[in-house]
Amino acid sequence: MKKDFPKKVSASLKRIFITRTAAKTLALFAGAFLLGTAAGAAEDALSGTSSHSSYSSPALPVSAEGNWGLSFQEAGQTPVGNATFDELAQYDAYYAEDTDEKVLYLTFDAGYENGNTEPILDALAKHSVSATFFVVGTYIDSEPKLIKRMVEEGHTVGNHTWHHPDMSQISTMDSFKKELVDVEDAYRDVTGQEMTKFYRPPQGKYNEENLKMAQQLGYKTFFWSLAYVDWYQDDQPSPEEAFDKLLGRIHPGAIVLLHSTSSTNAQILDELLTKWEEMGYTIKPLTDLAGE
Repeated sequence: MKKDFPKKVSASLKRIFITRTAAKTLALFAGAFLLGTAAGAAEDALSGTSSHSSYSSPALPVSAEGNWGLSFQEAGQTPVGNATFDELAQYDAYYAEDTDEKVLYLTFDAGYENGNTEPILDALAKHSVSATFFVVGTYIDSEPKLIKRMVEEGHTVGNHTWHHPDMSQISTMDSFKKELVDVEDAYRDVTGQEMTKFYRPPQGKYNEENLKMAQQLGYKTFFWSLAYVDWYQDDQPSPEEAFDKLLGRIHPGAIVLLHSTSSTNAQILDELLTKWEEMGYTIKPLTDLAGE
C-alpha cells in the first residue's frame, strides 16, 4: 500500500491538472464566442440586420408567452409595445395612433352578457360616442338584440373569433379562417349586413403568421395601448382604482380596451367619458384610425 500511495497521488494531481487546463481552455473559448457574438450583435444593430436570419426584414417581436404587452414609461405618453407602429403597420395592425393630438379610440371586448352592456350603451349614447365592440360568435347568437342596437346606434362590431382560442397556436389558414368567417356569417344572419373586418386576437395572443393570415383575409388587427384588470366578475376594481388607471394612463392616440362584462365599467363610464372630455380628449370611432 505504501508503494502505491505516491502513484495514486500523482495520478490524482494529473487529473486535477488536466481538468483545470480544460476549464481554462473552455473559458477562453467561451469568452471568444461571447466577444464575437457581441461584436456581431453590435454590427447588426448598426446595420439594421440580423446575423441569425436570412430575411430582409426582422421578425415581428412578441413576448415570451406570445402575448401583446406594454411598458408604461411616462404619464401622458404612449406606452412602448411589443412591436412598433411601423412593425405592426406592415400587417395592417395597430395598438394606438402615432399622434400628439388629444384623440382616443374606445373599444370593448364582449365574450358573454351579464347585464352591463345596456348601461354602457346608454352612456355612449348620452355622449354621442361611437365605440367598437369586439364580440365572439356565441355572443351574436345569444344577444341578437344587443348586436342590432350596437349597429343602430352607430357602433362598429368587430371580430373576436368564434371560440376565443389561443390564436397563436393555430398554424393553418383553414382553421384560422373558420374562427373568423363563422362570426361573419352569424353577424350577417342577425343584421343583414357584412361585418366590418376589424379583428382583435383573444387575450392578445398572436404571432407574425396570424397577422399575415388576418391581413390576407382583409382584416385589420387591433391591439390596445390602455387597459386594466376589469374582467374578473367576482373581483371588480373599485371606481377609484378604475379612474386611477384610465385617467392616469390616458395619452394622445390611445386605443382603450374595456370589457363590457365589467360592472365597474357600466357604473363609471358616463363619468369617465366626462372626465376625458374635460381633459381635452375627443373620442373618435376606430374607423377613423383605420381610414374607413
